[in-house]
Amino acid sequence: MFGYDKYQELTSELQIKGTFCDLAVKIDGKIRLLIEVKAAGVTLNSSHLRQAVAYGVTQGIEWVALTNGINWQVYRIKFGQPPIEEELTRFDFLAINPKNEDDMQKIFLLCKEGMTSEALDTFHQVAQLFNKHTVSVFLQSEAVLNALRREMKRIFPELKIDNTGLADLLVNEIIKRDAIDGEKYKEAETRVKKILKKLTPTPAKTREVVAPSNTDSSAEINS
Repeated sequence: MFGYDKYQELTSELQIKGTFCDLAVKIDGKIRLLIEVKAAGVTLNSSHLRQAVAYGVTQGIEWVALTNGINWQVYRIKFGQPPIEEELTRFDFLAINPKNEDDMQKIFLLCKEGMTSEALDTFHQVAQLFNKHTVSVFLQSEAVLNALRREMKRIFPELKIDNTGLADLLVNEIIKRDAIDGEKYKEAETRVKKILKKLTPTPAKTREVVAPSNTDSSAEINS
């Protein structure tokens, strides 16, 4: 149904160090996705996820999926010490609406066409940028604080407020703690700073202009 050749592009019971992963998706002979499958009546839990991630780490495959046939969860493994799994998406197959573009995009990620068009990587890049952590970083940026302060001053001219006060209000009373705490927020903050640094134009070096001496000027005029 997802466009794969059952015999050439789907491998069942892939052996990984004495154990077996339920399904592996191959594109052009290269494994792109490992899928750990549980029974339909089983509730997916953290131990199932650790099992799927362990398969991916052992094989060096960054994309893994966990499913009971109904609920699907897709993760990207960030290799390191220790490795970290990043959830890309999850969905209930029985609740999918074929007229909903977001639902169809999630399904597309697992289709052959999605695999061959690097849809997983693209979707992951967008997910890294458009999330609560990245938006929280931008809310505290100088440009946003300036715009917010100007708008408040325009409506309430008598209001005395500075960017520091606005930033404190955002962090302490408006933005949820889980959006600005933890490693994901730090990663988003670092990513945004790097991008802003690249976008900031480097001041052009001013070339020193040396005025001619009076002696040279006189000589030039006489000549």
